[in-house]
Amino acid sequence: MALEMLGDAWSLLIVRDLMFRERRTFADFLSGGEGIASNILADRLARLEDAGILTKRRDREDARRFVYRLTRKGIDLAPVLVELVQWSARHEKTDAPPHILRAMRQGRDRFLAEIRAAWNATANGGTGGTRRGENL
Repeated sequence: MALEMLGDAWSLLIVRDLMFRERRTFADFLSGGEGIASNILADRLARLEDAGILTKRRDREDARRFVYRLTRKGIDLAPVLVELVQWSARHEKTDAPPHILRAMRQGRDRFLAEIRAAWNATANGGTGGTRRGENL
């Protein structure tokens, strides 16, 4: 079941971008630099929504736009993504900043608590993450 929901790179990148990079809109994902085609992006967003990994709502500032947010089920993927980032850094060249990798390695529980706190802040009207602009 998990592979059906997250078994392709695009889905994982969308979850990563919601979790670590504060991308929230279709345009944010398209301009992310990975080169995802708009039809693939639309399909993966719909699949992730159907799987209960993310939600979408109309943007309060521009009703023509949707804003995406991880659900509790989606944020529960944080430990999995942290492990994937660390595994990747051990075996391949990565764009993850060294200080983030150190934080993951040396204080995994604290790092995950910060991710969850940032997610909780978005539920209360905040912008979320403390890691804006980091390349994970």
